[in-house]
Amino acid sequence: MTSETIADPELDPTATYAVDPSRARRLAGRVVASPTAETFTCTSPMTGGPIAVLPLSTEQDVARAVDAARAAQVRWAATSVDERARILLRFHDLVLDTQVELLDLIQLESGKTRVQAFEEVADTAMAARHYARTAGKHLRRQRVQGALPVLTQTRVQRHPKGVVGVVSPWNYPLSLSITDALPALMAGNAVVLRPDQQGSVTALGAVELLVRAGLPEGVFQVVLGRGSEAGQAVVDSADYVCYTGSTPTGRAVAQSAAARLVSFSMELGGKNPVYIADDADLDKAVAGAVRACFSSAGQLCISTERVIVHEGIAGEFVPRFVAAVKAMTLGTALEYGHDMGSLVSQGQLDTVTAHLEDAVAKGATVLTGGKHRPDVGPYVFEPTVLDEVTAAMDCRDEETFGPLVSIYRVPDDDAAIALANDTEYGLNSSVWTTDVRRGRRIAERIRTGTVNINECYAATWASMGAPMGGMKDSGMGRRHGAEGILKYTEAQTVSAQYVMPIAPAFGMSHQTYAKVMTVGLRAMKMMGLT
Repeated sequence: MTSETIADPELDPTATYAVDPSRARRLAGRVVASPTAETFTCTSPMTGGPIAVLPLSTEQDVARAVDAARAAQVRWAATSVDERARILLRFHDLVLDTQVELLDLIQLESGKTRVQAFEEVADTAMAARHYARTAGKHLRRQRVQGALPVLTQTRVQRHPKGVVGVVSPWNYPLSLSITDALPALMAGNAVVLRPDQQGSVTALGAVELLVRAGLPEGVFQVVLGRGSEAGQAVVDSADYVCYTGSTPTGRAVAQSAAARLVSFSMELGGKNPVYIADDADLDKAVAGAVRACFSSAGQLCISTERVIVHEGIAGEFVPRFVAAVKAMTLGTALEYGHDMGSLVSQGQLDTVTAHLEDAVAKGATVLTGGKHRPDVGPYVFEPTVLDEVTAAMDCRDEETFGPLVSIYRVPDDDAAIALANDTEYGLNSSVWTTDVRRGRRIAERIRTGTVNINECYAATWASMGAPMGGMKDSGMGRRHGAEGILKYTEAQTVSAQYVMPIAPAFGMSHQTYAKVMTVGLRAMKMMGLT
């Protein structure tokens, strides 16, 4: 948060902004940028119209934000965990109390439907509550067994990293800008956030709620700008980096952080499968597969792009699935009721179109969808199901990140598992079967960081006590659970030695010391000590 006054942005007098200009100016005041900063106009994929005008941060602004965060972090780290928890619990309530406004911002910036925007509100509140309630347990000083029973007393304590840099994407402008920052704050760190420009208004609205909840000024800094500039500057200066985005960019982030010996975590791309076993409840599986594939118009890292169906029920499942997709309603209204909204940009629309055209040209069949729908919104594309997709087609292995999915038939569980694992990615998967034990056996063999049984993604995503993240090219590290907060800390071991050193003492020779220690080591094994 900056103390500088941002000059009023130059507004287009002929435009109607989705966010009131006076509120936009207040949000802009939370961006670390100079009074003469360049500005950019956020536009809505729902209409193509302007949302707000915000300032851009330079590399120098990022340096100022990091310096200010570093100074504020010292005071914040001295704040008790109980007080930090009280702030997060107040934030939890504010998120729920102001959800109508947040839902509007999420929809305006991402284009998703209102019910899918509510996922972000619920996720943010759940993350705040979870870490407010559990941080004390994770962060408290722990007593562990020392080298010698009684004589060595060892404690492990946790220190904050310092300044955590969060670089977040556009597809979940509330969840992914804030929920990774919450455990970092609970661990005593300050945060510098670089949200994607397309999600910046929502992110600033959430930061404003944190301040209302009592977060001290300076602890949470926001910079805005392109990833190659402002985002890279955050990566190059923070004490820990949390990145969510594409795998190619993730590799570059990892190289930058590694060069400074700075720790990082990242959730990257996915080519996620759902497997419909031959004993699946088809009513539930069809509805679940639709959610898995087309939530947020497929612009969700953990959504499904590959539908793997046991051939024993494919003849019944595929027609029912296609019919359910055809029946989906499309819309861009700020209200509940539609099944799918818009893609976020022309770039995403171009990718979906290119993958579809490539697949069709190489022999794939379109079972439903396949059309751009500018009558609904400038970037709306119909939910699309492909059949007969082969390895020669781009959409077979590349992440589309849109409402384009492919059907694959397999003869048994082994073939389904092999196909599910036949990808460089390993983020999320889903198994549908009425035999949960069978589902668990299948899940153990799928190489993804999360596996849902009889759910698409929400079961693992919303299980805040369990780690979430990717294997293979889908990322490193985890969010949620103990790992989601401990990664923001430095572990320090402190051992106090009593009576005698771990060395020859009381006049014993080296040989006698070795014999005494050998007897002691055998005794500790017999006593079951670790």
